Amino acid sequence: MKITRMAALIAATGLAVSGCSGGASGGGGTTIRISANSVKGGKNSSGAEWITDYVIPKFTAMEKAKGKKVTVRFEGTGVDDAPYKQKTALDLKTGGGADLINIDGIWVGEFAQAGYVKPLNEVVGAQVDRWDGLQQIPGPVQNIMAFDGKRYGLPSGTDGRVVFYNKQLFAKAGLPADWQPKSWDDILAAGRKLKSLSGVTPIQLNAGTAMTEATTMQGVLPLLVGTGHEIYENGRWLGDTAPIRSVLDLYRQVYTSGLGDPRLQQNPQGRDESFQRFSKNKVGILLESDYFWRSVVNPKGGIDPMPDRDKDVGYTLIPAQFPGKGIRAQNAVSMSGGSGWVINPHTRNASLVWDLLSFMGSHDAVKDEVQRSAVGISPRQDVNAELLGGDPLLNFISTKVLPITDVRPGLAAYPQVSTALQKATGDVVAGDSVDKAVKTYQQNLTQAVGGAGHVTTG
Repeated sequence: MKITRMAALIAATGLAVSGCSGGASGGGGTTIRISANSVKGGKNSSGAEWITDYVIPKFTAMEKAKGKKVTVRFEGTGVDDAPYKQKTALDLKTGGGADLINIDGIWVGEFAQAGYVKPLNEVVGAQVDRWDGLQQIPGPVQNIMAFDGKRYGLPSGTDGRVVFYNKQLFAKAGLPADWQPKSWDDILAAGRKLKSLSGVTPIQLNAGTAMTEATTMQGVLPLLVGTGHEIYENGRWLGDTAPIRSVLDLYRQVYTSGLGDPRLQQNPQGRDESFQRFSKNKVGILLESDYFWRSVVNPKGGIDPMPDRDKDVGYTLIPAQFPGKGIRAQNAVSMSGGSGWVINPHTRNASLVWDLLSFMGSHDAVKDEVQRSAVGISPRQDVNAELLGGDPLLNFISTKVLPITDVRPGLAAYPQVSTALQKATGDVVAGDSVDKAVKTYQQNLTQAVGGAGHVTTG
């Protein structure tokens, strides 16, 4: 697509394309621009408030005390992610845009390969690697804003996935209240005991295209890293291989033996229905993100509140296929998403912009951001230790999940790969053999990523 056509597309969204201020100096001072898809009173309002009410006045005052006149201007928008991404990509491609930009971690690899962003230590220098804040961010969480082993930005928020279970149903089935499965077989064994309970779906494992990315992030990918492999490794996508077949075979075991409800997986509202069933003691085991705890079964304003959530809802780490089989030889695994900040490589004052970014990632700044946020899990372990002690699940995510988690590959082909994975699980749930489903997946994957040369098989 030519730039003129891209500009027309961006113009249609109502977002102007502007040149990079580049930390421009003028009037005896320097101006830094911050861009994020958030706006006061609208989308991601708390993030916009944090920048305008805390970051800007605190940072400019700090610089003034050093004898520097710095103006920081926040350019917030409140649009869908797609037009925000399009505008950001065009800005970076044409040398425009803000000096400091918030992007989804899933875009990092794509932007890096296109040359839109560069590793932080190339833009700023070695001081990035010496920043003491990195000691507070677990390596797997840093990977949210990394690609190909290089750090392109700093994460600003994250989450984690665990296995939730209904303690009331576990008690009725004779299962332990402190259940800690060590393998996939342990989950299946618990499911078979729960099957003896009338009107109960033993296991809800998201599957199919109706549940879209929830299938991939709450199903396929955490299981896949439990086999010791990632969907993208060594420069290729994982195709018809033993790990993919193992994941699909687990789906087969769940959905051909009555442990899961196939109908839910074909319903666009199936995930919501599974939440409702869990809250009404009709689902025993559910693999989900902390969103389920915070926003669904939360007794205070949850979508499907459970008055005794803290007593009735158990949670445990997602086990690897077998002990020690997970990625990095781990016994347990997880997946995390999140966004973060990148420095525009066209900025004219990278050192000062880094000062701003490292300030935004400091203990006090992150603490203020978390206190304004409804989510609450920060990349920094010291902040989480201070603020999450009153919430057992969020504290569990911070201390037990984030150090072992993994992230999606931030590449342009990923959405199509994700859809291919969703379809493969849906095929198995619908009754196809693993062999048939994986061969169809191989065909769809090869087409999505541009040919067999980009796919690992065998």
